[in-house]
Amino acid sequence: MLDEIRERLESEIESLMKELNVELPKRIKVAMEHGDLRENSEYKAAKERQGFVEARLNHLTLRMTELSKIDVNEMAYDRVGFGSKVVIFDIEIEETFTFTITAGDFIDLDAGQVSLASPIGQGLLGAGPGEEVSIELPRGERRYKVLELITLPQQLEGSDG
Repeated sequence: MLDEIRERLESEIESLMKELNVELPKRIKVAMEHGDLRENSEYKAAKERQGFVEARLNHLTLRMTELSKIDVNEMAYDRVGFGSKVVIFDIEIEETFTFTITAGDFIDLDAGQVSLASPIGQGLLGAGPGEEVSIELPRGERRYKVLELITLPQQLEGSDG
């Protein structure tokens, strides 16, 4: 999972760097050739995009730094945390859900990914198999039971052998 996230971040960084260093300077130059910059919407749009790209690059660089600090050897082997695959049972509606707890930048509910920063991610954090947790969601409090758990260290251990 860490390698997948790194690859996605690196790919986005590479794309944004190209836009920032190649495409946006061309757009800004063309827009400047149109004359008065005070009323030039193409120039304003390009400059706004440039600001957005710079901010996004700063954010992604920070995320890469955070990822480099993750030590899988220090992660709990039997508790929900980053990268855990967890099967939970919703006690009220008697339905089972399967999630992978992921970083906030990479949420894909259709693929069963839930952000560590989300209410469900926070509520499950630190829970072990067989435990019940109460989670405050926008639609009210829900109770879940952790049925199955495969932590990131367990997943990596399984992929080595």
